[in-house]
Amino acid sequence: MIAVDWSGKAKGAAESIWRAVVVDGHLVELENGLDRSEVTEWIVQYAQKHSRTVVGLDFAFSFPAWFCEREGWGSGHEVWDSMRVRADELLDTCEPPFWGRAETKAQKLGHAFRQTELDVEGRPKSVFQIGGAGAVGTGSLRGMRHLALLADAGFAIWPFDEPRWPLVVEIYPRLFTPKGLIKSRHLSRRAHLTQTFPDQNPVLLERAAGSEDAFDAAISALAMAQHLDELENLQPFPPGRRN
Repeated sequence: MIAVDWSGKAKGAAESIWRAVVVDGHLVELENGLDRSEVTEWIVQYAQKHSRTVVGLDFAFSFPAWFCEREGWGSGHEVWDSMRVRADELLDTCEPPFWGRAETKAQKLGHAFRQTELDVEGRPKSVFQIGGAGAVGTGSLRGMRHLALLADAGFAIWPFDEPRWPLVVEIYPRLFTPKGLIKSRHLSRRAHLTQTFPDQNPVLLERAAGSEDAFDAAISALAMAQHLDELENLQPFPPGRRN
């Protein structure tokens, strides 16, 4: 079980990208220091040794359906292939429906959210927002090209592919913490970790408490392990429900 707290930073992303590994319910690894390409290669190598691997990545795997239709993308794989070459261009130009840079405004060309974001609890951000507080667009656009690489390596990307091993799923770490937790406070992170996961390695829990990024990776991997049965029994989605 792997969870990766992603980063879309143009420089220094390796410090912000944390990967957590849970085996048989126990957190056994929590590290940063690899950039996007390196952590993708690390995931591929890990799965070559452990075929029944589930990987959770915390960025949007696609765009709202209307935008995919406008761009002529008929599948998730077409989206990711396009992002191999277009992601940085879309980020640089920041033309509608993208927004978040200076002197840009939230777009009104179509719905800002995917169906998955409308269905989930919490307050997710739109993939079209590529700047400002809590923006997820930059990390998502720079992440989708890595979905293409993982697909090339034989991973199933759910729900765009029928579930099989190794498997990649999208995660939303905020769902794994209580609403009242002030995640920006070190003492709050530490207290939550020690109270919720008292049987885990205390050294790794302290490392997880050290930053929000490490915290998100650790709690995501542990939460995924708690829902292993559900992950092992994911069902295919109808094509029209995959955005």
